[in-house]
Amino acid sequence: MRDDLQELVDRVSRVLGAPATLEAADFTLLAFCAHPMGGDGGSAAVLDAVRTRSILTRGSPPETRRWFEEFGIATAEGPLRTPDDPAAGIRTRLVLPVRHAGATLGYLWLLDGGRTDPTDLHDPALAEAVALAEEAGRRLARPDDRDGDLPELLVTALTGTPAARATAERGLAAAVGAAQQVLVALRPAGGPPAGFGVVAPGAVTARVPGSPAASIAVLLPLPEGADLRPAAAVSSAALTGLPAGSTAGLSEVRAGAGGLPEQWRHAQVAAAVAAVAGHLSPVASWDELGSWRLVSELAGPDPAVVPLLAEPLLAGTAETWLDHGGSAGRTAAALCVHRQTLYYRLGRIEALTGLDLDDGDARLLLHASLRRARLVL
Repeated sequence: MRDDLQELVDRVSRVLGAPATLEAADFTLLAFCAHPMGGDGGSAAVLDAVRTRSILTRGSPPETRRWFEEFGIATAEGPLRTPDDPAAGIRTRLVLPVRHAGATLGYLWLLDGGRTDPTDLHDPALAEAVALAEEAGRRLARPDDRDGDLPELLVTALTGTPAARATAERGLAAAVGAAQQVLVALRPAGGPPAGFGVVAPGAVTARVPGSPAASIAVLLPLPEGADLRPAAAVSSAALTGLPAGSTAGLSEVRAGAGGLPEQWRHAQVAAAVAAVAGHLSPVASWDELGSWRLVSELAGPDPAVVPLLAEPLLAGTAETWLDHGGSAGRTAAALCVHRQTLYYRLGRIEALTGLDLDDGDARLLLHASLRRARLVL
């Protein structure tokens, strides 16, 4: 387990760009990352007295523990910052409590110089570090439980290097077998919650760092020959534990654990489409996205359409008109405007974009660009 904890500490250090240590709740040192050297070849640029003592003695004395616990670290459920004490040679620290099942099992300490705001959980780097702290908690709570490794294996299979992905896929395959499975992307409104458990028996649930469109992945085994309705039901139930406005996306069904990165992207796209296409919300599947699949392949809207995006009224008019097949009557009725008002707006749309709306290629480019602009991936 120590090698696994070392890898977690190294990852937290890379994510937040600061030297990190992992200590048990009694301040016993469990793992620490490499610390950069100062300009003179020493380590004074990053180390303080507490960090030096912790590394050299694999722990800290009781008075040091009491000093830090005065700032509430033992009961904190999220990131916090401890102050510096120049007289005692103590630098400010970002503290990530390492918890499991409501208990504090340890701490991740980062000498970040005060750069990170511990209250900004929308900060992608901090959110990723918090997810890693949760994984550390699971490992400390179940050091001999191989199932405790499955969430990290899933994250590695989705985001790791090709060699790491291959190893992770083998581990997941051993757990889920060759059964059919679907990958679910849960897209929590306002960011991922502090804690989120397994959504169904036999499923592997993991928070995926660095994925803005959907940060919770669920690898869900399916009975042989099953359709997606059970997965949709499970996803809908999982959304009840997330903030209002959250959505879910389902990948295509595959056998085994190969090809998970592609499934993850498809599930993410489906969750993102569910967030902007009301008729597909709150749970959408990759197979039912239709033209949205093609739109998701675009890097962004065409430059000709960008000026239109600064005019929300006109952009909405254009998309409604295109959704109604260019029918002036149906579009005017949908927008509750007079036809002459619609024609005026269409003229302004042509002037802003330079596109001829009588041209089929121009209409296709405009429609795809407007949809891609609404899609947050």
